[in-house]
Amino acid sequence: MSSYQYSFSRTAAPPPGRETLRLSYLSRTQYSEEWNSNLHAHGCAELFFITDGHGRFRTQYEEFPVAIHDLIIVNANVLHTELSQLDSPLEYIVLGVEGLETAGGADGYAMFHLHSGWRELMTCLELMLREVRDARPGHEEACRHLLEVVLICLERQGGLDLEVDTAGPKGSRECALVRRYIDNHFKENLSLDQLAQLAHVNKYYLAHAFRREFNTSPINYLISRRVEESRFLLRETDHSLSLIAQMLGFSSPSYFSQCFRRVEGISPTEYRRAHLK
Repeated sequence: MSSYQYSFSRTAAPPPGRETLRLSYLSRTQYSEEWNSNLHAHGCAELFFITDGHGRFRTQYEEFPVAIHDLIIVNANVLHTELSQLDSPLEYIVLGVEGLETAGGADGYAMFHLHSGWRELMTCLELMLREVRDARPGHEEACRHLLEVVLICLERQGGLDLEVDTAGPKGSRECALVRRYIDNHFKENLSLDQLAQLAHVNKYYLAHAFRREFNTSPINYLISRRVEESRFLLRETDHSLSLIAQMLGFSSPSYFSQCFRRVEGISPTEYRRAHLK
C-alpha cells in the first residue's frame, strides 16, 4: 500500500483584494431566433466561456470570430454584443463579476483561446450552474468559492492579465467605472446624463461623488483627457486645429482653444509653436 500526504501553509490566504469580488450573476445561453444583438453594457465585468458553436463578438470598435475554448473578458460599461452563425449555433456560459477587470485590452476587453485547463474550468462552471439551479442552503457561498477556483485556473494561463478593482465603497466604484469609461471613450460626445446612466446613479449624485473622489467634475475630467490627447497631436502631427477639435469631440475649434487655454495656460497655437522650436 502507498499513500501520499500534502501539507498546506498556515499563512495561505486569498490574494489581496480578492475578497471584494462579488459574483453578480451566472447564465448559460444558446442561440435562438429571439437573440438580441444590440450593443449593450453592464455595470460589472463579464467572462464569456464559449462552450459550442461559432459566431462573432462585436464591440464598439471591432468585430472578431469566436468559437469553442475561447474566453472573452469585457470590463464594466464596455459596449458589446454577440452574433451567432446560423448553421453552428453559439453557446456560452457567462459570469458577471463585480470588482474584476482585464488589463490586457486597451479598449476594456480581451480575448483568449484556452489551450489547457478547459475541462477543469467546465467542471467548476457546471458545478456553479447546478448550485444556482438547485438553490440549496449555502449555494451562494459555494459559488463564491468556485469563482475563486475559476480565477486561479485562469491566472495559470499565460498572458491572461486580471486585476481586482480596489476602489472601495459603492460610490468610489461607480466613480472609478465612470472615469475608466471616459478614459476609453473621451473622443465621443459624452454628457453627464449619459455617464450617470452608465453608472445607474443620479447625475447630481455622480457629480458630487466624482468631485469628492478625484477633485474634479466628470466633465472637467473629460476635457482634461481630450486636452492631454491634443497635446500629442499638436506636437507630433500637422493636423489643423479644426481637425484636432473634431477628432477629440470638441463642439468647435473655438471651444477647443478655450478649453486648452484654461488647462494649459496658453493657446494650442502657442503650444505647437513652442514645441516645434
